[in-house]
Amino acid sequence: MGLYDRDYTQADSARRYFGPSQLRFNLPRLMPVVRWLLVANIAVFILELLVPSLYPFFLKWFAADARSWRTGIQLWRLVSYQFLHGGTLHLLLNMVGLFFCGPSLEKHWGSRRFLSFYLGCGVVGGLLYLLLAAAGLVDAMPLLGASGAILGILAACAILFPHFVVLLFYVIPIPIRVGAVIFILLSVLNIARNINVGGEVAHLGGMAAGAGYVLLLPRWERVKLRMRAQSWEKRLEEGRKLRVEVDRLLAKVHRSGLHSLTAREKRTLKRATQEEVRRHQLL
Repeated sequence: MGLYDRDYTQADSARRYFGPSQLRFNLPRLMPVVRWLLVANIAVFILELLVPSLYPFFLKWFAADARSWRTGIQLWRLVSYQFLHGGTLHLLLNMVGLFFCGPSLEKHWGSRRFLSFYLGCGVVGGLLYLLLAAAGLVDAMPLLGASGAILGILAACAILFPHFVVLLFYVIPIPIRVGAVIFILLSVLNIARNINVGGEVAHLGGMAAGAGYVLLLPRWERVKLRMRAQSWEKRLEEGRKLRVEVDRLLAKVHRSGLHSLTAREKRTLKRATQEEVRRHQLL
């Protein structure tokens, strides 16, 4: 059972707008990682079509399947399953979402952070499915597709760019936040009706990861800044204490000679000399 998405597409940026008398679309400018992800997903799918015997092999070794973990931990599956798709429509819908929403996030964060975010959302979605499957709460079947990552992007865009417009079922323009809520409700409804439960769990896991990252990132950045400030203050205080101690030791040498210093005091002077040399080398 794969990750089956619904019929939808998503807009790219605030340049796309829905006016009272017209609807204008501007295609996004592809960013490097988005382009690479599109090529990689499409290439794998074409390879499956050209060599049909590869699909069972990919399914056996690269899908996220709780049953495969009984023989040992296979962490690569949490990434590789994101590049496998169960059909043309499955691939198309995921790639449309990546094409329209991905460039805005990559431009906002940079390529490296965006790639980590994309794969991370997929990993969280797959991991949530595997944990629930291992606990017997969902059927242990192969999980395929980039839907967890794509819906993580949707959740992030809904928070960062709330004025974006998406097309629901290709025709209905709605705010992206409304679209995200609709996807959550549909996933919950499908789970309640026992429809594609494993896939829907991965969908919700990816969305939760995307939303959590965006909401918690500013707080984490503030924590890092505070830690850096505290570390810098500590280094300044240690430097001040070292200078005071060096002044005392130099005064002692002036009064009583170098032989009056203890071994510990000599090590302190040596360390101060080394730090001073290092500081001048950096200037």
